[in-house]
Amino acid sequence: MPPSAFVTRRTELALAAKTDGRADDARRIRAARRPTLAAWTANLLLRAEPEECRRFLELGRALREAYRSLDTTAIGELSEQRRRIVAALTRQAAQHARDAGQRLSDSVRQDVESTLRAVLADARAADQWATGRLEGVLTSPSDFPSGPAAEAGTPRQPSPPSPPPTPPPARSRPQDELAERRRQREERLEQARAAAEEAQRRLDGRRADHQDADTALRRAQDRQGQAERQRDDAERQLTAVEEQLRQAQEAHRTAQEQLDEAREDLRHAERDRREAERRAHTTAEALTHAEDEAREAARQLKRLTRGRADPNEER
Repeated sequence: MPPSAFVTRRTELALAAKTDGRADDARRIRAARRPTLAAWTANLLLRAEPEECRRFLELGRALREAYRSLDTTAIGELSEQRRRIVAALTRQAAQHARDAGQRLSDSVRQDVESTLRAVLADARAADQWATGRLEGVLTSPSDFPSGPAAEAGTPRQPSPPSPPPTPPPARSRPQDELAERRRQREERLEQARAAAEEAQRRLDGRRADHQDADTALRRAQDRQGQAERQRDDAERQLTAVEEQLRQAQEAHRTAQEQLDEAREDLRHAERDRREAERRAHTTAEALTHAEDEAREAARQLKRLTRGRADPNEER
């Protein structure tokens, strides 16, 4: 967990151990020191990248062996390579810290880088970091050890004299030992160069991966921007369609009201028509009856009129 939560968690665990009757564990837990942010970041790197850190420790062992006998040119070459490797691991550690919610300041990043340089240069610092429980920043008394006894921290011893250009036919024991040491130094040098080249290849691979990730990020951002523009267009179209739908619904309601009114008018008209038909039928019957009565009256009148005109009919 981040250092900011260390004390609270330590108190909880110590109390739980004491409650369980584990007094020794409780004392050990309370004695644990809170790591600095840089130490916590270095521990986090070790846990997050175990294989990468294992190779880093191996590179440190090889470099410490090789630096005892390298010439100035080779030392400069390896120094440049290990600076790039340390910088790359420091960036990885900072990224893991950001992923865990901790953003590192420049000074903390420098402390992480100092710890990693110490791991490469000093065997004791490497052993401390390998436990994954650093409490503070590691520093090396010097950039890189030199001399046969550098791992033990003793001063560098004078280099053995170089062999004569043309060795005598019979070698003495010291000369054989010198040749063996040279062979071993050359072997360690080759191992250190191979380790540095491997680390450089991994660094190049990480850079390529980072470049690919950046390219993928830019493409994703472009796609996101295009998707946002499409979303905005779709929202505008939806708003327009919703407005059209609202107007259509309003027109539908108006048409429905007009239809209802027309249907009501039609019902009234049909009722009036039926009433008119009934009245027309009644008046037609009355007219027929009146016509019959009129015809009958006309016949009676005609008959009476003919009777007055005939005198004999009067007598």
